[in-house]
Amino acid sequence: MKITVIAVGKIKEKYFTLAIDEYTKRLTRYCKLEIIELQDEKTPDNSSEATNLQIKAKEGDRILASIKDDAYVVALAIGGKMLDSVELSEKIAGLGVNGTSHIVFVIGGSLGLDDRILSRANYELSFSKMTFPHQMMRVILLEQVYRAYRIMGNEPYHK
Repeated sequence: MKITVIAVGKIKEKYFTLAIDEYTKRLTRYCKLEIIELQDEKTPDNSSEATNLQIKAKEGDRILASIKDDAYVVALAIGGKMLDSVELSEKIAGLGVNGTSHIVFVIGGSLGLDDRILSRANYELSFSKMTFPHQMMRVILLEQVYRAYRIMGNEPYHK
């Protein structure tokens, strides 16, 4: 299975980079992982709703250009379905059993995802009703995907 993480924004903090590198290394045993880091748009202070929509649209263009037509797209969205770790593992395993060979997880920028991304998504996943910085969300997502593969393999990590 190929897992792609498309994320808007750069990782600036070394401790996030180290964590991402660690989970990337661990995941190579289970899947082919690709991380696509896209440029975020600068959001002016006190920007209008119209400006925010334009920013999300520009970021959305970049995201859509990075998604292959045959990919199963999982958008990370606050309004998405919340799963526990076992359910996420079952979701990923089920997709593989049903012939999906490429899953794309999309992490939006500071304003969230453009509606076109949510429309393109096959599934909307929420990790919490809280908002997390995209850098931290990338680490959390990779850790949960790693945990999912460990659960699938009946390996002890997830307990």
